[in-house]
Amino acid sequence: MTVAVNILASYKNWRKYRETYGELMRLTNRELNDLGINRGDITQIAKQTAGY
Repeated sequence: MTVAVNILASYKNWRKYRETYGELMRLTNRELNDLGINRGDITQIAKQTAGY
């Protein structure tokens, strides 16, 4: 992979992480509970979603 491709892939992964993290953080505790997610798990879930 070229440097430009690596940078683009890293940026896309970061954007996916931030998008997922933000969406989950906007949910109420009740909504998160309905999904079976604890607020403390949001960072890890966002990282997994982004492929980290």
